[in-house]
Amino acid sequence: MTHEQTAAGPAGPQPWRPNRTVAVILAGGTGTRLGLGIPKQLLKVAGKPIIEHTLAVFEAAAEIDEIIVMMAAGHVPDAERIVKQAGFRKVTTIVEGGDTRNATTRLALDVIGPGDCNILFHDAVRPLLSGRIIRECVNALWTYSAVDVAIPSADTIIQVDEDDCITDIPVRSRLRRGQTPQAFRSGTIREAYRRAAGDPDFAATDDCGVVLRYLPGTPIKVIDGADENIKVTHPVDVHLADKLFQLAAAKAHRLADHRGYTEELTGRTIVVFGGSYGIGQELTELARRFGARVFPFSRSTTGTHVERADHVEAALKTAFDATGRVDHVVVTAGLLEKGALAEMAPETMDRLLQVNFVGPVTVARAALPYLRQTRGQLLLYTSSSYTRGRARYALYSATKAALVNLTQALADEWAEDGVRVNCVNPERTATPMRTRAFGAEPAHTLLSADTVARASLDVLLSGLTGQVIDVRRSGDEGAEPAVVPAPAEPRHDGRRADQVGAGRDAW
Repeated sequence: MTHEQTAAGPAGPQPWRPNRTVAVILAGGTGTRLGLGIPKQLLKVAGKPIIEHTLAVFEAAAEIDEIIVMMAAGHVPDAERIVKQAGFRKVTTIVEGGDTRNATTRLALDVIGPGDCNILFHDAVRPLLSGRIIRECVNALWTYSAVDVAIPSADTIIQVDEDDCITDIPVRSRLRRGQTPQAFRSGTIREAYRRAAGDPDFAATDDCGVVLRYLPGTPIKVIDGADENIKVTHPVDVHLADKLFQLAAAKAHRLADHRGYTEELTGRTIVVFGGSYGIGQELTELARRFGARVFPFSRSTTGTHVERADHVEAALKTAFDATGRVDHVVVTAGLLEKGALAEMAPETMDRLLQVNFVGPVTVARAALPYLRQTRGQLLLYTSSSYTRGRARYALYSATKAALVNLTQALADEWAEDGVRVNCVNPERTATPMRTRAFGAEPAHTLLSADTVARASLDVLLSGLTGQVIDVRRSGDEGAEPAVVPAPAEPRHDGRRADQVGAGRDAW
């Protein structure tokens, strides 16, 4: 194919008929700006290495036929292990990249070889790419031979001289911030680099820049990127990416109808610790309606104490003996007792720590052998207080923060076993535990337990791991019944829980 055929743009004399579409993942970064001892693409965000998130997007894109990974020197085995464990079928080649971005592109073109194909170059450390952007890039290549992705600049851009004095302020409406992927017809990008090879002063920061400089007659189409398609380059980017994944996770799975949930859940076994009231009870009933075999355990109904290993092991064994499997383990059991820390009785502090933290740890340890067999999921629950401790329930807030850390750590530890771990973070929810602690509250200010249960089911059916999933009220949430009557459960000392502002087994 000649350059005239590939670079002529909309008026090209020959129709473009690529034999395949190849995604090239540029993963040659070393992570020096993040201050890491490993390449930044191997850093884990939301339970997985960044590059795994990125590869998963291209693996799922129907427009992509093949994926080539250009990896940082010395880390090809790491990429190979990730690809193997994730089961990515489209990844055909993993090789070391070059010393520069342009050198890496040249190597990738050699790997791809001759023949007409679409090529998309994408930064491995942009893990929040959407399928929509990939689709629009590939579609644009039917008309244009080079395509870039960019978003408008929200900031005024200034141009300065060597003394850092402003020399120009370009019109912001004409400026864009470049992202990736950058997409090309193979003949166009090959020809651009062929011409660049003859320039002793060749230098470019991206591949569209090479086309712009060495094939100046070639139109480069720009399609809309997305604000969340960030590049993880600096330490703050890691935190931003993690939060963006958390926001995306709130929309996880969401099957379209009753049949979809029934098909997914029929034959699965779910064990719910804290399944007697509130979210645990709603989740139990909901999953059963969709065909799951659910085994709820709690202190009040089955005498199961989540902080006691023998109780937890007996509960899991009961479910396994009855069905031969355990697919999901859910820990909704919780205890909320208000009071100033300095004035709290030692036995009260011990109960809070045992139920809210030691309990989930105990369940996690006992559940792993079962979940390893089914490649299942452990689901925990935190609260909005995990981000900022609250006065008069400091220990409760602290344990909820600990569960988030536990979720992320276990998702990392158990990744090789294929066991997923997630944590649901519901907004203030109408449960018996909350009603005991705070009394009746306006219905429109609370989530219903059923809403949280439905979101929890979506998480269980998703492929997420290491995620903290926010559940928030929708516009019509206030119409749902929100205040749940609080049963007066006996305490160890014989008093009723509602007499001391406490709640248990109610998440």
